Amino acid sequence: MKQQTPHSVEAISKEVAVDFEKFGKIASDDDVKKTVQALESNNIRVILVDRADAALDALKSVIPAGAEVMNGTSTTLAEIGFVEYLQQPGLPWKNLHVGILAEKDASKQADLRRKADTAEYFVSSAQAITQNGEIVGCDASGSRVGAWLFTAKNLVIVAGTNKIVPDLSTALARVHEYAFKLEYVRAQKVYGMGSNVSKIAILGKEFGPRTTVILVKEALGY
Repeated sequence: MKQQTPHSVEAISKEVAVDFEKFGKIASDDDVKKTVQALESNNIRVILVDRADAALDALKSVIPAGAEVMNGTSTTLAEIGFVEYLQQPGLPWKNLHVGILAEKDASKQADLRRKADTAEYFVSSAQAITQNGEIVGCDASGSRVGAWLFTAKNLVIVAGTNKIVPDLSTALARVHEYAFKLEYVRAQKVYGMGSNVSKIAILGKEFGPRTTVILVKEALGY
């Protein structure tokens, strides 16, 4: 089961009007199967698991010891326990986020964030995954989606099957009508300000074995 956080959908959904029936429920087995096949045909590796704790185990197995790791802010990653795991001593990876947060000079911190987009492994979630094998992510700053498109050597995306939608137009509707509205509330609570859908990335076909999707049969994140 997923770990509930102060920013999980269950905790903040009463503060914003979103269509949970349309965008928040987990996908059927048939839709999951179709999506997995489409992703794999786009040269994207898929690891399908039943629960959030299994997703964390899968994530640990994907990233080799000693690798550089950077992650984008993600409710999904918090719900599978990855954010908590990164804070434990004896981490087997080089966590680039630690150095970024330790730097107090805003300009230098921004430089470190840009460099971290080139990490060996960038871990993220997505706002939508289509049954045609497209993965959609969005940012206010672009600090995640910049790594998605090219700069990260390896990309690992963890997503619940609640992110699965029929097509790209529905994916973009999910971004604006569901994920953004929930993220706006979260951002106000965490940063004291709202958010924006400023930059959108759409992953289609990969030309090499760069991207792994850990797909979880639970409703995770936004």
